[in-house]
Amino acid sequence: MKLSRRAKRMERHHKRSKRIPGLNLVSLMDIFTILVFFLLVSSGEAQKLPNNNAIKLPESIAMEKPRESLVILVTREDVIISGEVVASVFDILASEEDVIPAITDALERVNSSTIRTASNSTEGQASEREATIMGDRDIPYKLLKKIMASCTAANYNHISLAVVKKTNLEG
Repeated sequence: MKLSRRAKRMERHHKRSKRIPGLNLVSLMDIFTILVFFLLVSSGEAQKLPNNNAIKLPESIAMEKPRESLVILVTREDVIISGEVVASVFDILASEEDVIPAITDALERVNSSTIRTASNSTEGQASEREATIMGDRDIPYKLLKKIMASCTAANYNHISLAVVKKTNLEG
């Protein structure tokens, strides 16, 4: 039996509608690429300071976010730079010197081991070095002053103190 034109057209239409459409991989790859770039950009927004439960940081109302720099960890017993115990707090406090040679040597060692970029070390201009002191809120001022003097002696010109942001502004 011969099919009419309408029957042939309906048969073609039904064959077309039964096919499963393919997945467009180009669009999926574009979406995942954008997602990866977004995650990379947003992850580098703020510096993560080392988490040490032995240290209780002082509170502050400072609004500035920390920049990436060398972290000097000051516990109740030791001064730690780059994961290495450099000096004992007791020895520093017992010393009459303002600049502690062990801290200065450790800072110079860390500085010589880091790779410099062209923007960090330009000719004729001293390179700007940054350090963040992360110390317990109960450390004596004399100790903090000696650590800061040692940082200055090692040409670390920008010294910051790590603090915890206060949640309430009243007190």
